Amino acid sequence: MEVKLWNDKREREMYENFAELYAIIKATEKLEKAYIRDLISPSEYETECQKLIVHFKTLSATLKDLVPNIERFAETYKMDCSAAVYRLVTSGVPATVEHRAAAMASTSSSASVVAECVQNFITSMDSLKLNMVAVDQVYPLLSDLSASLQKLSILPPDFEGKMKMKEWLSRLSKMGASDELTEQQARQLHFDLESSYNSFMAALPNAGN
Repeated sequence: MEVKLWNDKREREMYENFAELYAIIKATEKLEKAYIRDLISPSEYETECQKLIVHFKTLSATLKDLVPNIERFAETYKMDCSAAVYRLVTSGVPATVEHRAAAMASTSSSASVVAECVQNFITSMDSLKLNMVAVDQVYPLLSDLSASLQKLSILPPDFEGKMKMKEWLSRLSKMGASDELTEQQARQLHFDLESSYNSFMAALPNAGN
């Protein structure tokens, strides 16, 4: 006899999202343990961890009303994934990024600002994936990103990310608050953000990795 877990399409989608969230948390926990045990290289870890963080942020934004507290979700399903919860919820960036940020703490740039920049990059890219393309949605995110990049003295004045964000902010300021980016503009902005993010990560010290 087949037992149905849902009564309608909406309920089915909810359970599917729960299953995906569960899988992301479990995968992150395994990845964290593999990195700690040197079973995966720092570069491989960072790439995979970044993907999981982006997927997590996108999904948790969708489920924010149903799952307002990730820690409680993990406890409810007896997941025992403290490392994953820290990485996804508390930190929001891969451990390798934290290590590079810590290496910069002795310079004029602080670890917290590096983490802030990474968070702003990810949030901005995620918002486009969620089709948040209205000017009054995009502008504040790019403004925060631009401000955080300006705080880092390690980045030159002509750093790609600084220049690109300045161009986009100038372009958006000439549009109305309710205006929306076209599909082509949103795609270009995402490309510029991704390119700038990669340049930003390359500019950080390696912290001995």
